[in-house]
Amino acid sequence: MAQALSGIRVIDMTHNQAGPACAQILGFLGAEVIKLEDPRGGDVARAQNNDSLFFLVLNANKRSLTLNLKTEEGKALFRKIVAQSDVLLENFGPGALDRLGLGWEALKELNPRLIYATIKGFGTYGPYANYKSFEPIAQAMGGAMTVTGFPENPPTYVWPAIGDSGTGMHMAIGILAALQQRHVTGRGQHVEVSMQDAVVNLIRISLREHQRHGGPPPRTGNQLGRVVPGTTYPCAPGGPNDYVYIYAQPQMWPAVLAVMDRRDLAEDPRFKTPEARWENREALDAIIGEWTRQRSKHEVMRLMGEAGVPCGACLDTGEVLNDPHLRAREMIVDLEYPTRGAFQTVGCPIKLSDSPVEVTRPPLLGEHSEAVLREFCGVTPEEVQQLRERGVI
Repeated sequence: MAQALSGIRVIDMTHNQAGPACAQILGFLGAEVIKLEDPRGGDVARAQNNDSLFFLVLNANKRSLTLNLKTEEGKALFRKIVAQSDVLLENFGPGALDRLGLGWEALKELNPRLIYATIKGFGTYGPYANYKSFEPIAQAMGGAMTVTGFPENPPTYVWPAIGDSGTGMHMAIGILAALQQRHVTGRGQHVEVSMQDAVVNLIRISLREHQRHGGPPPRTGNQLGRVVPGTTYPCAPGGPNDYVYIYAQPQMWPAVLAVMDRRDLAEDPRFKTPEARWENREALDAIIGEWTRQRSKHEVMRLMGEAGVPCGACLDTGEVLNDPHLRAREMIVDLEYPTRGAFQTVGCPIKLSDSPVEVTRPPLLGEHSEAVLREFCGVTPEEVQQLRERGVI
């Protein structure tokens, strides 16, 4: 069965995380993704090892082509491939491709239908356009750190890569929108997402809170709003990750009491209304915590879940990799890599009924160079060998 993006060819010139995450999602959805890498080591995420797990978890469903774009031969081959492609995705430093004569203005003349997708820390215009960024910089400049953590501690970095992978997902949306518009106009366009912009989009609720209350919202740790229960609670046997998160809206309060077998609290004036529960949250959280401490996080989640109360066990990374629900949904899959053997990776979070996803292993550096050059540039095996000898591929 053809996939949603079958027939779409993407040149992935990106490295590290944001761009590769975007290209991988497009590959999951059926696009042909050609990862273009420098023959002198490839994507920096390979970290001098072809089987770096950082590289492997971000580059499934791709082919690898090595090209030295600082050579005229490399540029000529690159242009031939661009002329036959739909999307070019890049996250080089500001102006890097323009200096090579391979920027948007040059390539749109070569291929007017090309979607030229640019990821930058701060975009290509604005006061910060020439500044570089990494994940924590994007979180700091996007406002995420100041609203994360506990009030007595400094602004806090969060490990979910909202600046990197979050930017990649925003870019995937932009590329799909540009492809859709191309159906109408027949023209490609320049699509841009900055890491700072992506983080700002993801913290919009905190920006709302600022406007509602006239100042920056305080850090509230794990407490969500003025709802009790609405935080993490400790569970047995008491390890560092033995916690659950319970969030019970006011109409769920009777169900919480039934699960805990504490219906007597229904008439306790300290807890009778949502406002009273908030004012007496320390006492109520202690009661709930005393109950959760006697049970495992999975048991608490099951009991609350069956009663219709939102509750989640705080899974550590090993539990995520082996979670039966994630396994059943093919969000965690097993792959074999030639130089590493078996490893676990993340599958496609987007489930389309008519576009089934098969996760294929990431490529070795330059694994598909000969095949790609033969297919798109008409290069013979003898010419491929000569290109290797000259350092072009």
